[in-house]
Amino acid sequence: ARGEVPVRVEGGEVTGLPSALALVGLAALVAVFAVRRTGRALVAALLALCGAGTVAAALLGAGDRSALEAKAAEASGLTRGAVEAVSFGPWPYVAALGGAGLLAAGLLALRHGSHWPAMSGRHERAGGAGPAAGRRAAPDPDRPEELWKALDRGEDPTTGSGGNRS
Repeated sequence: ARGEVPVRVEGGEVTGLPSALALVGLAALVAVFAVRRTGRALVAALLALCGAGTVAAALLGAGDRSALEAKAAEASGLTRGAVEAVSFGPWPYVAALGGAGLLAAGLLALRHGSHWPAMSGRHERAGGAGPAAGRRAAPDPDRPEELWKALDRGEDPTTGSGGNRS
């Protein structure tokens, strides 16, 4: 008996590569602003590669019928299933468009990223030095501005070479 069994395949069953590359690309998009100099160029190149890979994988997977044929064979219980009247949704092309956006962002960051400001290192420790390195004299308690400057440097103005102030 001949019959029809409607079979549906999701994009992740055809190929998971576009979504994986898009996630890596989005992480690189955020990271491109957090790194400096050479690191920014490397992350921007990764971003552009992820965008190009997303475009290529989405367009190659748009017409792929192998996952649909495997699903049809599974549904019918046969070793091979005949697939007819196939329709594809717009989502592979939407994924390709998103990949093109990642590619454009990566190329833009490669071209102009060296001129962008970097994140501030104001609150980082200088040179990984411990608290014992570069000790300063205790701030004068009669000058409140020195206490505030000590706090800005990350020092505890209540301790110092003047002993314990209780």
